[in-house]
Amino acid sequence: MEVLFDNRQNKIQLNKSTEDLITKVVETTLKMEGMDLDYEVSVSFVANEEIRDLNKQYRNLDRETDVLSFPFDDEFDTGTRILGDIVLSVEKAMEQAEDFGHTVERELAYLTAHSTLHLIGYDHMTDDEKSTMRQKEKAIMKALQIFK
Repeated sequence: MEVLFDNRQNKIQLNKSTEDLITKVVETTLKMEGMDLDYEVSVSFVANEEIRDLNKQYRNLDRETDVLSFPFDDEFDTGTRILGDIVLSVEKAMEQAEDFGHTVERELAYLTAHSTLHLIGYDHMTDDEKSTMRQKEKAIMKALQIFK
């Protein structure tokens, strides 16, 4: 599995340990869903302004959000299967981490698990779907031993 990173924000310094954590969350999510790891995922770290623009463009919602998921399960001539793109608002993650009383790393991990579940087909449009996703997110966080 390959996770490609693109840091397009300057609100906080991201480092190798953050990238390693994000990679581990994606891997764990796929493994817990019984999927192989023969995928490429891109993860972009952005500021609120950029994620607001993307949210407006792709979801017709003119507001900031914490994470956006762009599924793309396809195969190229190289045999690489691209699962999709995850776009994380670092600013929003910082705000939510403060609101919930935990670390930014924990918030980024949770948002990555949430987004990866979207990439593999889960949604939360109905109460049942929302409940299923929350249970899976909690199980992923528990498996990673990520709490506060």
